[in-house]
Amino acid sequence: MTDKPFRPEGGRHHVVIIGSGFGGLFATHKLAKADVDVTLIDRTNHHLFQPLLYQVATGILSSGEIAPSTRQILKDQDNANVVKGEVVDINVDSKIVTTRLGDFTRTYEYDSLIVAAGASQSYFGNDHFAQYAPGMKSIDDALELRARIIGAFERAELCNDPAERERLLTFVVVGAGPTGVELAGQLAEMAHRTLKGEYSNFDPASAKIILLDGAPQVLPPFGKRLGRNAQRQLEKLGVTVKLNSIVTNVDETSVTYKSTKDDSEETIHSFCKIWSAGVQASPLGKLVADQCGVEVDRAGRVPVNPDLSVGDHSDVFVIGDMMSYNQLPGVAQVAIQAGEYVAENLAAEADGRPANSREAFEYFDKGSMATISRFSAVVKLGKVEVTGFVGWLLWLAVHLMFLVGFRNRFVSAIAWGLNSVSRDRWQLVTTRQQLHARTALGKLKDCAAGADTPIELKDTERYGG
Repeated sequence: MTDKPFRPEGGRHHVVIIGSGFGGLFATHKLAKADVDVTLIDRTNHHLFQPLLYQVATGILSSGEIAPSTRQILKDQDNANVVKGEVVDINVDSKIVTTRLGDFTRTYEYDSLIVAAGASQSYFGNDHFAQYAPGMKSIDDALELRARIIGAFERAELCNDPAERERLLTFVVVGAGPTGVELAGQLAEMAHRTLKGEYSNFDPASAKIILLDGAPQVLPPFGKRLGRNAQRQLEKLGVTVKLNSIVTNVDETSVTYKSTKDDSEETIHSFCKIWSAGVQASPLGKLVADQCGVEVDRAGRVPVNPDLSVGDHSDVFVIGDMMSYNQLPGVAQVAIQAGEYVAENLAAEADGRPANSREAFEYFDKGSMATISRFSAVVKLGKVEVTGFVGWLLWLAVHLMFLVGFRNRFVSAIAWGLNSVSRDRWQLVTTRQQLHARTALGKLKDCAAGADTPIELKDTERYGG
């Protein structure tokens, strides 16, 4: 016997939101005073500040600072109900969302649906790269990468073969966007500053950090001037930047790339490889698009109407990394503004405004920024470009502002302050659980000493949520 789909008592308009990232959380907050009931569904129990994942991976922040509990965030919002579960089906005709958590399956009836399930790492059709070069889209990813990074140095301490030690101390980051640039910079700081003098059999500063990208410049969306500035700062830190270089293979021991200039191929022998080149929207996007009569793009993003609804379904909205609209980038500000825009429309319609009076969504670009190292960042605010120490201060201010919760802002500010005056990092602990980390493909890898070969598990991949 199938349980009756859940909807809150009282008969108010029921908004179901899938995903507790920036889009989903800000939409929920915006509906706090609206005459609606909100059910927020996510497969995790936290809101993730994804732009700072690299700082968890490199030991500056703990996971708690960037991933507070969703229930705690929304505990004072009376019209919001938080559900932990993986969305396994959506029926836009019946207006039903189905979730699963372990052996528990439950359905939810909605009047309006906001799908903000985000995106995963894209390997451009080479998904087998994931087991050797994990991406960084979740707390699990960041903790696994921390274990791999620290594990490389620990193995180098025990290694007496110069060639093998060189492989262990060669770190390859694929993708020269903000995440790749920030991660490469932090790896260089770890090798040259944080770990200085901590190993007796080798000098951590001998580590090689290589940043690969098929584009002709670092940070393409930032423009040529800031891209050149970022590259100079990285090279000053000791990072080797290889542009016009497309990765053709990643395996257990190496990365192979091809130059777009002369088609020459080169192989880099490396133990720790990290992928930050491209994203793929949640499979929920295609599920919704197929039912709404539209086609997703190559990245799985859903084309949306000017009011961010899908096809002829004015009650179904797709936002954030999952939407394709006016070539907007997949950044936090797009998700935040889209979530708030949809929420404002739904709140107004709950008060009687007709749905056909919605104005088109307009994105206000508040700029882009990336930190290269302590005291150095690049910032683009419209036509204004800021670099160096001033850019770093702006980066600190903006990221503190968007962290959720006073405690997280306070602790992060203290951590950044200490990191700027001390070479120590207090979040470099790794555990056996992190060393046996599950990737997005449902593979289990044993990263403990002597076991690089993935152990195949039953594929448990589900739709994102």
